[in-house]
Amino acid sequence: MSRIDGIPVFAQRQDQVPAILYNLWRRARMRIPGPIHLALPGLKEMELILEREAWVVVDHNRGEIPVLAWVDFQVPAMRGLHEPVACTLNHYHFMASGLRARVLELMQEALEAELKRRRLWVPNRR
Repeated sequence: MSRIDGIPVFAQRQDQVPAILYNLWRRARMRIPGPIHLALPGLKEMELILEREAWVVVDHNRGEIPVLAWVDFQVPAMRGLHEPVACTLNHYHFMASGLRARVLELMQEALEAELKRRRLWVPNRR
């Protein structure tokens, strides 16, 4: 959370992370040490940094300032693997809302690719 501590929030709203994406992140977090840095192709100089307490999109053109962050994940003790996870979505830029959906798509693609590259990939059974 230190990356976003003290940074003023432009807007904040309640959000939900799809179950498949949250579960993929948990799987990656258990197998890849430290914060996970993911490039976001097609989104200029944006990078997604996945930490234990927050997922933060930063802009390299502006000194790695946060643009968007998913925080305060509310994971119930008895959550089913098919259930989305509630969280708070912080906007640090007035155009951040337009990035949300694309960032989540790219996050899933990048995490799957990274797990495959490290030979840690086990596809979801559907």
